[in-house]
Amino acid sequence: MKPQADLNPIVAQVLRVRGVDALAGGRAEEAFRQLRRMFDPADPAYHPYIRFTVVGHLAEAALLADLRAELAPVVAGLEPEAALCRNPALLAGLRYARAVLADDDAGAPGDELAEWPFERARLALAQGTRLRRRRHNLEARRPLREAAATFDALGATPWAERARAELRASGESLRRPVDATAALTEHELQVAHLAAEGLSNREIGERLFLSPRTISTHLYRIFPKLGVKSRGELARVLLDR
Repeated sequence: MKPQADLNPIVAQVLRVRGVDALAGGRAEEAFRQLRRMFDPADPAYHPYIRFTVVGHLAEAALLADLRAELAPVVAGLEPEAALCRNPALLAGLRYARAVLADDDAGAPGDELAEWPFERARLALAQGTRLRRRRHNLEARRPLREAAATFDALGATPWAERARAELRASGESLRRPVDATAALTEHELQVAHLAAEGLSNREIGERLFLSPRTISTHLYRIFPKLGVKSRGELARVLLDR
């Protein structure tokens, strides 16, 4: 028989799959109960590192199932660990979890989530939903469009449908999936088109009267918004559009 330490990663991975499947299927409380086990050191599903990858999922399940009171001590326990280890997955998940627990508007996703498009979109969805429920429909639509476009680009259909449902509730009529480029600002869209044409950062900067470094910053934000990792993929996304 294998030692318990060898079994923990397997049990944790099984619980992660079950929890995310339940969350995608709209069974938020079931998802929370499954994923919560991974944070209990006495549970066979506990794993010191795998649990970092599901913090965002746990927080979303808590939000949808109205279990924020049970989420709070988990987040509080993770904060010191995050400060020490600076694990990227943990930091990204905690950014969303804090927004779930906040009583006020947590604000738009920042650059710290540029390399985590799913968490960024999830935070945008939370922001837009909060604004919409406060009847700030016009302000809610931009983050909701960004969320829907990113989820579509990532193939996260259940989450994209949630974002579109919130958009419809805000009064916006949707007949087709949200265009991924709806998540871009006007400047970002200009940069994206020029980069897709094959221009270098220096050439784009010369056309837009910006420095190559500024162009690089724009692309750093554009890629995760569109769910791409290269200029080739960027060109295909814009061509499909």
